[in-house]
Amino acid sequence: MSDFYALLRPLLFALDAERSHELSLAAMKHLPRLATLPFRGDVQDDPFDCLGLRFANRVGLAAGLDKNGEAIEAFGRLGFGFVEVGTVTPRPQPGNPRPRLFRVPAQQALINRMGFNNQGVDALAQRVRGVRERAAYRGVIGINIGKNFDTPIEQALGDYRVGLETVYDCADYVTINISSPNTRKLRELQERGKLDALLGGLSEVRARLADAAGRRVPLLLKIAPDVDVAGLTDIADSAQACGMDGLIATNTTIARPGLDGTPLANEAGGLSGAPLKPLADETLRALRARLDASFPIIGVGGVLAGRDATDKILAGADMVQIYSGLIYRGPGLVSECIAAVAAARSVR
Repeated sequence: MSDFYALLRPLLFALDAERSHELSLAAMKHLPRLATLPFRGDVQDDPFDCLGLRFANRVGLAAGLDKNGEAIEAFGRLGFGFVEVGTVTPRPQPGNPRPRLFRVPAQQALINRMGFNNQGVDALAQRVRGVRERAAYRGVIGINIGKNFDTPIEQALGDYRVGLETVYDCADYVTINISSPNTRKLRELQERGKLDALLGGLSEVRARLADAAGRRVPLLLKIAPDVDVAGLTDIADSAQACGMDGLIATNTTIARPGLDGTPLANEAGGLSGAPLKPLADETLRALRARLDASFPIIGVGGVLAGRDATDKILAGADMVQIYSGLIYRGPGLVSECIAAVAAARSVR
């Protein structure tokens, strides 16, 4: 943790978790240079080619922190090799009632039941295009898409189609989020039959868009850590059969490992942070065992130190993403993980 963040964190943690997040994001949005200047570590150059893209390094920002793409420039200035924004839905929606974001400091964890609160896919796409036009961030931008809460699960493909069509021109890659525990029935889409129909339909949409644009945008699938081995086998097989370009493992968990007896143990929502790491790493290893080494996997969940990022690379991840670790460790975690991952590549 940088000295500056060590001073700032008690002030941020004195506020409600979501209010603190909003204030931090607003500062990064309006003053990207000043807001990030005290935090950026010594970021080393570690270029990497994957998904047909050139990444500045293998450490990225996970979706969920900047849902509306408001602070892409600032996150780029912190040294991230790629920035994933969203989850975004076709229509704007407020998400679940507050309070809906909770810190568990003793366990370095977060519980959230945000519910895809966002300003809608059109607003996000417009911001990303603006970033491109201003060259405010020249790195890889991923856009994470989901369905509106009131869209029946049987009609989910329509929502994902709208999302993909809207962001296709400005995204470097698109992530299909079917694994949030905070949208009713969403995780049912991980079941083999429903998953084949969804991914097959989106693959057809992507083929049409690629023909029209002369550019094939990679599609990634983000999955939950609460899937058994048989389910993971089905997901891996479906993703390959339907032409997906990679997986992101994992989203938050509905389990409560390490939280027994804590005041928030029964709080509804997805758990992230340090307690998620064993589950996320186990899922990652199971997927890598099923998939060819050339099939990209991004590891996310419980990265709070450079060694955590290294663990994911050694478990089979090609890249890693950070979210909760940024809250607890601060932006200095980014450069720490970049250095650790660069070192781990020579071991893997």
